[in-house]
Amino acid sequence: MLSIEPNARVTFGVAYEDDHLLVLEKPGRLVSTPGVGHEHDTLLNGLFATHGERLQNLGHRRDFGMLQRLDRDTSGLIMVALSVEAYETMRRVFVERQVAKFYWAICLKAPRDPEGVIRRPLREAVTQGKYTGTKKAVLDPSGKPALTAFRTLDDGPLGALLEARPVTGRFHQVRVHLASVGAAILGDKVYGPTAVRDASHRVALHAHRLRFTHPIDGRDMDLRSRFPRDLVPVLRRVSLRRPDLPVSKGGLIADDAHEV
Repeated sequence: MLSIEPNARVTFGVAYEDDHLLVLEKPGRLVSTPGVGHEHDTLLNGLFATHGERLQNLGHRRDFGMLQRLDRDTSGLIMVALSVEAYETMRRVFVERQVAKFYWAICLKAPRDPEGVIRRPLREAVTQGKYTGTKKAVLDPSGKPALTAFRTLDDGPLGALLEARPVTGRFHQVRVHLASVGAAILGDKVYGPTAVRDASHRVALHAHRLRFTHPIDGRDMDLRSRFPRDLVPVLRRVSLRRPDLPVSKGGLIADDAHEV
């Protein structure tokens, strides 16, 4: 990325902002950063329309302060640094896996166990067939270590609502791991069976919570997002309850959840 064109037509929500950090609410079906076919209509273009002066020199033009990315279809919270101090600290914190990230996923069905840990290595590959030339993740014993904790929030005959916490940050990790235990996410045309591909207008995945230590003042931060409006009809079609907010401490995924 050499330069970013501001685009005020790209809109997003703000979950939190101070002099050092900004946490955004990315809508579904919005690309996070510019690339082929999306040079001017991404979240970062919209962010430059509101915060460009503070971001243009951050990250040595690597990411302009954007500490996370979400897939185009995935909605939810994304953290952005607004100062050099916050950027340098949070880059290290993410590498050290000290940021807890939680997702809601509407799935075809629940895994056999109500909660657990999926520990299956992943590698990136190039797809063949209809989506030839696009990148995807595949399970591979010789791939990079990948770990996702999960728990079932609601389960019914038409689907299940899961909370997932990826401990590692591999490409498409949550989508591949949940599909590997029979809980393919509705709307996932890449990793889901035929039964899920048209069950949602987008991948029914939302990054709803970030938990971390503030890089400047050391506060315990616990930021949360509400269930996205565009997925409420999907949840209703499969007769599942909207998850309660805020989540109580007793509702967190246990650190000692067993592996599946």
